Amino acid sequence: MSYGIYIGRNHCADGHAWLAGYGDEPSSHWLEMAPRTRHRADAVIEVGVSPHADLPGERSTIPQVAETFRHLRVSYSCYLGVPAPITNGGLNEHGVAVRDIWSTSCQALIDMTPPDQRGPNYADLARLVMERARTAREGVDLIAALINEHGYSCYGGNSHIIADPDEAWVVIEFAGAQKLWVAERLGPDSIRASRPGHIGIIPDRPNDDFLFPAHFIPFGVEQGWYDPAQGPFDVNAIYGDGKGRWEGVAWIEAEMRQRAARPEKIGLHDVIWAIATERLTGDTAGYGQVVPLTHPSHDALRVMWHAPVGPVTAPLVPVFMGMNDVPLEYGIHRYLTTGESARFLDTRYTGNSKDSLSHVPQGAEVTQSAFAINKRLMHLAFQMQEPLLQEIHDHCRRSEQAMALDLKDVLRSAEILLNQGEERLARRLLSVQAEGWLQKALRDAMALADAAEARIRVCGTLNTTDTPLKPAQIW
Repeated sequence: MSYGIYIGRNHCADGHAWLAGYGDEPSSHWLEMAPRTRHRADAVIEVGVSPHADLPGERSTIPQVAETFRHLRVSYSCYLGVPAPITNGGLNEHGVAVRDIWSTSCQALIDMTPPDQRGPNYADLARLVMERARTAREGVDLIAALINEHGYSCYGGNSHIIADPDEAWVVIEFAGAQKLWVAERLGPDSIRASRPGHIGIIPDRPNDDFLFPAHFIPFGVEQGWYDPAQGPFDVNAIYGDGKGRWEGVAWIEAEMRQRAARPEKIGLHDVIWAIATERLTGDTAGYGQVVPLTHPSHDALRVMWHAPVGPVTAPLVPVFMGMNDVPLEYGIHRYLTTGESARFLDTRYTGNSKDSLSHVPQGAEVTQSAFAINKRLMHLAFQMQEPLLQEIHDHCRRSEQAMALDLKDVLRSAEILLNQGEERLARRLLSVQAEGWLQKALRDAMALADAAEARIRVCGTLNTTDTPLKPAQIW
């Protein structure tokens, strides 16, 4: 289902807003750096879902733009039949951050969805916003224009939080192929969690804080789902699941408001806690992201904190827009990657089957998979929650504190180089530093996992039943 949380700058110790969250998907996950790219005038991209998706549809093409922006993103290989690779979160060179979060439409809209639905899916929209938007509002307008022109393909409805250093927007896209969407603006005083994406009462016409197409409310009237005489239009009650704010959302928003009320307000460690606490984060969290929404002096200095699995047992590590590439260990591997169980790292059968060759480069596959190693550590910790889970959790948080202290000097050093026109040296510095942090985190995870397994085996508590152990979660 995924989870995202936005915290406006007026609540924050450093004077800037934050966007954080994770994706809920069972398949493999990997970190990618997508470079700025120029495209031919006649270039197109394929979007949508296939006839094999949970809500079937047809793949189609839409025009590509002349140039797409550099961005960092996490991709994964499978969810409800949506074609891979899929993405639901990241940050681009202009400081636009995106989180995709499930938001189910009402059953009537789901039932309206035709089997030949066409248009971008939720992951296409997240990627296209990172590739094309310079501000959060541009991201909203882009989603609106794409849905209006090309339609929208879904597995039952979805939403996005799109944020930049100045504002954020919650955007919900609805099932039914009726081109229904709605957006709510979040500002400096906002604290908003999405799980699922939720928008309540809206005005009868768009304004500075709420956007939606002209037919959005009239469609509900035509279907007999809404009578204007009975009060304002409640999006969740009429087009959504009708449950309002879920218990977990209410809990985490209240927790963050309490922290914001302290004299020290909200800092990095609080934002990390909001996606690392075992009450919210477990095996279903495929990765973690925390984005400080800042206006740095150079785009290369933009930072995204990344964890290769749910950060309950993994540290978030700073990676940079200006780094040259992602270490192979944090890139794609065959572990839990959809379709790889039927493929080979061998070309002998490519003449008989076009899909017999692995999609993972051989050189990448021979490296350690940060995703797999950290999954191992997570499930070891879950088998001895007292005291192992807390010990590993504390280690991760101490590692983040150490990196946060170093980060200021790294960014200042890179800024000096960029101010002197030494872009190559600045990118080299950022790449070397990020790789060093990422590789240290991986070595720590390997050592912690080996020690944890030995400890659990000696205690005779290795869980070999059919019931996995995990902390109690609120959702």
